[in-house]
Amino acid sequence: MPGKRYSMNAGRTTKQGQQINVGKDGAEYQAIVNTIHMNVDDMKEAGITAGSNVRVISEQGEAVFLCQEGKVPPGIIFVPYGPPTCRLMGQITDGTGMPTSKGWEVEVEPIASK
Repeated sequence: MPGKRYSMNAGRTTKQGQQINVGKDGAEYQAIVNTIHMNVDDMKEAGITAGSNVRVISEQGEAVFLCQEGKVPPGIIFVPYGPPTCRLMGQITDGTGMPTSKGWEVEVEPIASK
């Protein structure tokens, strides 16, 4: 069964900025960029529990993230920039050097635990 569609926004967080000075290969930085934040009501509706893995699918690709409750409006997902978000972005930059990172329409589906 396909997952529900959401509007996904990527950006930098303060914590991510602090960790980048430590290094992108560190466990804390990797945890930051591999975690999405969803509205708690959206999570309940989709059958997603906090701390579980979800697959996020865009027109460009897909990535797996840890899902946490976030202070985001219903229908919106936030994720810090990182290698997983690069799998979801297109290549068109409109001359800015950075692909569009706000308002992607994505599908989110829970990944069944084994």
